[in-house]
Amino acid sequence: GPVRDGGPHGRPAPRTVAAAVCLVLGVGLLGGAAAGTWLTDKPGEQAVTDGSFGDMRAAWHNTAVDDLFPRVIKGRGAGPGSADRRWLRVAVAPDGNCREGFDPLLVKALSPVGCSRLVRATYADETTSSVTTVGLVFTRSEGAGMRALRKRFAVENLGERTDLMPRPYGARGTVSADFGDAQRASWTIRVLSDAPVVVYAVSGFADGRIVSDPQPAAEATEKGETSAAAQAGLGHDAQGIADRIERRLREAAGEEGEQ
Repeated sequence: GPVRDGGPHGRPAPRTVAAAVCLVLGVGLLGGAAAGTWLTDKPGEQAVTDGSFGDMRAAWHNTAVDDLFPRVIKGRGAGPGSADRRWLRVAVAPDGNCREGFDPLLVKALSPVGCSRLVRATYADETTSSVTTVGLVFTRSEGAGMRALRKRFAVENLGERTDLMPRPYGARGTVSADFGDAQRASWTIRVLSDAPVVVYAVSGFADGRIVSDPQPAAEATEKGETSAAAQAGLGHDAQGIADRIERRLREAAGEEGEQ
């Protein structure tokens, strides 16, 4: 007769029980992973939980201004040739929506993830020769939407298009008073895949000079670049400040999650 995988008295054989247990455990682990984590872009990165994703989304109103945008940012090795930089905060904009900080085309590019809140501040370097606005867009999207937008920005090089540069924030009575759209010289835009946030920074000259050939920070920081933005270190300013504000945001969100 046919061979049956069963023990005496109709009880399942040990290997059948083991297989069933593995199946149950496997489904449980996969379900827990899908419900509790977002995949990260790079192997080896720590997975982000739903809780930390929510903590990051709430960070804009749970974090003090001085914690998110410190009065002084130290950039050790962040300048051209790995020179040290130091940036001083000169203005903080009231929180608002993306239409206040972006040109219509960039608003449209970011629309798939929505804009819950925009917070930004402007810094000047120690010599007050350059100014940089750094901003954080807190989106309405979940992980899948952020990953999709990040991929689109990478595939279509949206972060390098001059018609998608973020707008600066200049404040009266400060060295950034003349920092307007025509003064934009270098910029960076980062769509985070593990948080509902877009980080950006845009830099220019503090003397109000018009820049006809703006250059993305990724290019302006390359060795041997001779553009005005590159020689003045404006790409390094945008990149260095964005790096450090993103780090502050992650630290703030982590502290909120631990409370």
